[in-house]
Amino acid sequence: MKQRLQQPGALLCPGVYDGLSALLAEQAGFEGLYLSGASIAYTALGRSDVGLTTYSEVVDVLRRITDRVALPVIVDADTGFGNAINVQRTVRGLEQAGAAMIQLEDQDFPKRCGHLNGKRLVSTAEMVGKIKAALDARRSEDTLILARTDAVAVDGWEAALERAEAYVQAGADALFIEALRSDAQLSQAAQAFAARIPLLANMVEGGQTPIMSADALGDLGFRLVIFPGGTVRALAHGMQAYFASLHQHQSTKPWREKMLDFDQLNEVIGTPELLAHAQRYDAKNLE
Repeated sequence: MKQRLQQPGALLCPGVYDGLSALLAEQAGFEGLYLSGASIAYTALGRSDVGLTTYSEVVDVLRRITDRVALPVIVDADTGFGNAINVQRTVRGLEQAGAAMIQLEDQDFPKRCGHLNGKRLVSTAEMVGKIKAALDARRSEDTLILARTDAVAVDGWEAALERAEAYVQAGADALFIEALRSDAQLSQAAQAFAARIPLLANMVEGGQTPIMSADALGDLGFRLVIFPGGTVRALAHGMQAYFASLHQHQSTKPWREKMLDFDQLNEVIGTPELLAHAQRYDAKNLE
């Protein structure tokens, strides 16, 4: 991740939530992934992104992803799951599980999706302490710390800029100003910070921020672009239609051209290669 951010152009990272979604994203040609806390809540719990997911759940999902794919993963660590000491445990655990970049936000608990109303913030000083704790906890400087502020929705634009500046001064490796409200705010954020620190743009379909392409955001100066929940929204849309069809027709025949068959799915996940690899350890071959 650190090396990629030194190269030109914005890094587009789709949201993933398990090993299969990560594998499909890798096969599609992406250079990085974003493990969305919201997507874990949506898929693992069938619940909203309101602080219900836990540290251990995020670590477990990350381990499965990094065991399956080689791409760098940005991990949404929410608030760090507690105070500065909790942040340090979170950073150590996620780094050990293979995180390339760890995102921490300045919401108070219980946190909620950055594009929902009713958020509350910790003080700037507390968040600065969390950032410093995260930097001290990491074992490698190649593990990057991404600082996120949700202040735009809570205290307004100027307060968000002040908090973002404080987080840059605290030593964060990258910056994320959540729920920017307009093209103008996207441009102003880039003008204020993009020359000094990698800046992330969050694209949420139906959210507060205007949807722009990664190329257009890169032209503004953003170095990281995420579409964190788009994967699950596409999945939910497709599964709604699939289940409705199966319930109506009592068969998958109407969907046959819209789905992979048994052999096709096994090709995607590498079953033939896995079985061939297993033959190396067959007792007959070891004699």
